[in-house]
Amino acid sequence: MARRFARVVSTLVVAAGLLFGAVLVLPAALGWERYVIVSGSMTGTYDRGSLVFDEVVPVSELGVGDVITYRPPAGSGPAGLVTHRIAELTTDKAGRRSFRTKGDANEAADPWTFQLPDGEQARVRAGIPYAGFAVAALAERGLRILLVGVPAALIALMSIAGLWREAGVEAAAAPR
Repeated sequence: MARRFARVVSTLVVAAGLLFGAVLVLPAALGWERYVIVSGSMTGTYDRGSLVFDEVVPVSELGVGDVITYRPPAGSGPAGLVTHRIAELTTDKAGRRSFRTKGDANEAADPWTFQLPDGEQARVRAGIPYAGFAVAALAERGLRILLVGVPAALIALMSIAGLWREAGVEAAAAPR
């Protein structure tokens, strides 16, 4: 009974690992980028800890209502990347487009406007609630050692034990 339980648990762990690996690898194969939502400004749409997948699109395809992941202008406040919805889009006489974004959970739009001069921008295509916590945890060296090193050590020990057992059986069966 204990063996059957161990087999079921190990199968479930392997299946979960393969599923998590597919969640990380398949979007990358489609050319999507992944980001972890680290604040609550998009709560309701993408809660803190969600994993979002962004597709890089031409800036000309962006419109009001699209959710983008971008770096706010220097001195605007946030230091890292922000994932917010485009709340306002204006075009000046020279044809330059300026954007203003807003987090879905925020009462007011962001106080800054910005331009996207690179010609391409990451636009959110999909999100998986809470999966970002696992991705962020994998950035921790100690956890990676536990998740990779401990199972590898157990597999090595089980292999050595199996070889030891086989050597004992062969020794016992050998003529004296």
